[in-house]
Amino acid sequence: MELGPLNICEETTILHGGFLLAAKLYHPKVLTELAKSDWPLVGKPITDALNEICSSRSSSSPQPSTWKKKAVIIIWAKILLPCPLPLVGSPSVDQRWKDDVFFSVGSMIPRINHTVLFELLKTLNAPRLFVQLLLVLPTAVRQQELELFVKYVVNETSLVDITFFLDVWWEIMKHKEGEQDQMFLLFSTLAHQYLSETSDEACQPPKRFKGDPFSLQNSPIATGLLTVLIDGLKQIYGSIVLPKMKCYALANLVELLSVFTVIGCESTSLPVKAYLDKIASVITIWNGDSENRYNKRGLDKKVKEAERSVSLLSTVKLSSEELFVGLSFLRSLLQGWGEELQCMLNNCKDICYESYRLLDSLTAFGKNLISFAKSGDLREDEKQMVLELGQIIVDFLKKINPKLKGRNSDNSVVASVAMTIIERKMDRHMELCSIFVSEKAWAFSKDWVACLVKNKALFQKPELVLKLLETTVAFSLSADTRESRELQNQVIKTILECYAELPLPDKNKVISGVLVSWGGQGLSVHLKAFMEGFQEELNLAFNQITQRVSDQGLTKAVSSVARLALLHPEATVKKVCNLAVVNLGTHKFLAQILCSFPALSFQEAQDNTNRSGNLLERCLKETVWGRLSSAKEKEQFLEFLTFLMQPNSGHPLLSPSEVTQAFIFPHLNSDFAHVELSLQILSKVLEVQPGPEEQWIKSCYPFPLLLGLCKLLDGYTKYWHRFRDQHCPSLETKDLIATNLSQLCEVLEEKAAPSPEVWTQSLAWLHRKVELLDWTVGLRLKKLFGDHFKNEVPATLFEVCKLSEDEWTSRPLPIYGAGSGLLAWMECCCISTALREQMLSLLTVDVDNPEEVNLFSKGFLVALIQLLPWCSHSEWQRLVYVTQSLLHRGLLHVPYTLEYVQYMPLLNLRPFAHYLQFSVLFLRAFQLLCSSSCSSWLPAEAWHHVVRLYCNSLTDLLGSVKRDSLSHWHSADDKNPTQEVSFIYIQMFCHVLHVAAMLPDDGSGEPLLVLALEILSQYETLSASDKSLNSVLRKANEKHFLESITDNVSNKELRATLQQKVSKL
Repeated sequence: MELGPLNICEETTILHGGFLLAAKLYHPKVLTELAKSDWPLVGKPITDALNEICSSRSSSSPQPSTWKKKAVIIIWAKILLPCPLPLVGSPSVDQRWKDDVFFSVGSMIPRINHTVLFELLKTLNAPRLFVQLLLVLPTAVRQQELELFVKYVVNETSLVDITFFLDVWWEIMKHKEGEQDQMFLLFSTLAHQYLSETSDEACQPPKRFKGDPFSLQNSPIATGLLTVLIDGLKQIYGSIVLPKMKCYALANLVELLSVFTVIGCESTSLPVKAYLDKIASVITIWNGDSENRYNKRGLDKKVKEAERSVSLLSTVKLSSEELFVGLSFLRSLLQGWGEELQCMLNNCKDICYESYRLLDSLTAFGKNLISFAKSGDLREDEKQMVLELGQIIVDFLKKINPKLKGRNSDNSVVASVAMTIIERKMDRHMELCSIFVSEKAWAFSKDWVACLVKNKALFQKPELVLKLLETTVAFSLSADTRESRELQNQVIKTILECYAELPLPDKNKVISGVLVSWGGQGLSVHLKAFMEGFQEELNLAFNQITQRVSDQGLTKAVSSVARLALLHPEATVKKVCNLAVVNLGTHKFLAQILCSFPALSFQEAQDNTNRSGNLLERCLKETVWGRLSSAKEKEQFLEFLTFLMQPNSGHPLLSPSEVTQAFIFPHLNSDFAHVELSLQILSKVLEVQPGPEEQWIKSCYPFPLLLGLCKLLDGYTKYWHRFRDQHCPSLETKDLIATNLSQLCEVLEEKAAPSPEVWTQSLAWLHRKVELLDWTVGLRLKKLFGDHFKNEVPATLFEVCKLSEDEWTSRPLPIYGAGSGLLAWMECCCISTALREQMLSLLTVDVDNPEEVNLFSKGFLVALIQLLPWCSHSEWQRLVYVTQSLLHRGLLHVPYTLEYVQYMPLLNLRPFAHYLQFSVLFLRAFQLLCSSSCSSWLPAEAWHHVVRLYCNSLTDLLGSVKRDSLSHWHSADDKNPTQEVSFIYIQMFCHVLHVAAMLPDDGSGEPLLVLALEILSQYETLSASDKSLNSVLRKANEKHFLESITDNVSNKELRATLQQKVSKL
């Protein structure tokens, strides 16, 4: 605010003239002796001068309220600092000219007393200005000035005096910190600077105030002021005649006492709805009372004033003695005025703001007294007094017609008040925003929409956006005119703008609320206007997202998806799921976007079931599951799903439990076309690192899940003899099933059942079910069963192993007859690495008995070909390891014949003997497998599988030979083993071609061609590095031998390819 001129100017000159004329009229007396009764004679020149200053006749622009304030401050400053001027040039005068902005103007005015001030304030009807200035004075001066005011009112009390006294009291009650402007602060500075805390009206030398004049730490409403007011009312209550004024006086006293009888733990703040209703009721009463000072004011000023009257705050406390003096005084007033006031209050024509305040304050005060009486801080006599006063109030209110206790506000008034508070950002405007957005009776009026659009920054809260959506949905049901649809579109646009400004966590709150209220389809069903152009926006947004896959583009992508997820969560999620599978390389980026919205892990009720399901889970099922057409799509789906369970950042949208129940458990049967995919998903689920207290496996029916995996493994016992139209997971999947089963057992072991009894019962149930399956399946649960059950194996296994009867027991299996112990032993070796090592250590073969070793070797070969077709890759590797171990230990006798040797090689083959034996063993195995007795044993697919396993083993063998030969080359003690390695390569080449010749002519031998070529390539590399003296002749002989072997290959294509390769050697 502009301070305006406080030096000598036209306005101050006019004010000076008014005071000079008043002094002249009062002559020979001086204005310091002015009495209340003399004001009608003397006061007119002063008030006329002030009216002239505030009128348009002034040279400066008219500022009535500002100049009234300045005039009062100048007059009060003159009264408070009435000392005669010292001699010109003295230090104090010079200082006053510098520090006191009112000094020059005040010097023009004659010395005056408080009568001028109080009468001028009454004439101006400025109780609030009086209180604002009073409360910036030093404490002692403030107390003294109020006492002078009360003393003035008590003397020759008139109706105007009573009214002004009650107005001042009410303004003190309504006063709030921070209402002072710069003029008040200047006045405060002056008072604190030149008045001591103990000053009186006698002139004292000016003392600089030591404290902080602007400190608001302590409330300016000291207890003494309130006591002065109560004492003043005691002195004038006999002069109060009008019932309206009696209501006013009682209301002030009740309001004052009410704030001191509230128990500390109770909130004095009204609920926001009651707060709004009270303000609206006050304004309704003011509107209907033409005599009320606020009747003609604008709505915003009425609301601001009503807010002050509703929000009474007190930061001081009356002493116990003062409080009970006040309560006693209130009781006497109610007893003395009660009947008269009851008659007035029951007359609808006499309803006014003062009567409303009285009834409202008495109702609240009565409730406070009940709690106050129950507090343990009161003496018995005090408690009795409080209860008696409470009963008097109850009896008083009972005699008032309930319909006349207040005036119900029209709904339009309440709405207007709320909108005014919001637009002007008055007290509690943010709380009122909540009512504004949810009050459907106000919604979608032109004023309501205009208020929302204009103040949209205030509605950028998730709870407000949600309430707006609910209100808009409710309105949309009846929006059947063009105007209403236009208003709706305006509101929708504003809601989306508010939503766009929310931080991501708040956007998630809104999405979550939308899902709770309207499900996965969100607003699409209820608000068609929201969905205009949605599909185009959806496609465009995701086209841009998939073209901008980067960390920099993530923020913008999340922002785009946030808007789409609000409009139609389900469609947005389905779009992401579909793109994650079909769009190459974007699946992790899309998963990262989704994980920015934990709200999308919404649990929705499922039809005809009692359990809920994840929205994202359902979208995946409907959009992707069962439609994965390529290995790449399956791979991306797996990685997408894994990221959703355990993202690098953001929140997991799917729990391992949800994924297991949705994509694994229902599909663990061999007839399901995508059982392999379910097993791959289970593998990913088991790799997810759970939280420290997360035991998701318990909610996934773990034992039925184990049984499902066991049944799948059991199905492999009939793998090559199943019906052609019967789907079964491939043998490559068998390893995955076994791994999943092992990991699941480990997880269950860590996250045991809630009680030992439940754990034991569950294990017993699983054991009974597994007994019906192949015996090897039960051994895979060895770690899980632990000490509860022994390992059940064929009885013949005990013939070849030293098994402890404490851990192992026989199981009646007719198909395992005499001599089948070695077969059972090898099956055990296939199950796991740990069991393989245990079986090797328990094997009993008497190496000193040639016949036993010979029989063991023959039995091993027979058992080997029985197991080979049913082995998965891992199982076969374990068997290969067992074979190599037995060869090294000398338990397996494999004689080496010279069928592919032209002459006796004078070489040291001892370091490579096991490699040759290994290759010969597999040759003998295929000779037996391809014999007439076994030729019809396997279908074509089985031959392909057997050949792949054989090729993998020989490829590994080639690598071992190469590594072993390199170690010999680098050894100083060994001579160059080139000739020995060349011999091994040639022998392996011959063995491979021999096996190829025995295989059925159905294309199953094609991998052997690749293997043979690889052997020739390694041989060629080795030969090229051989620079010995006799190498040329030896290489020529070896080449001739290879050509002769190759020429005997019956398959023309294979022969031609090999001949071409050999010719280049």
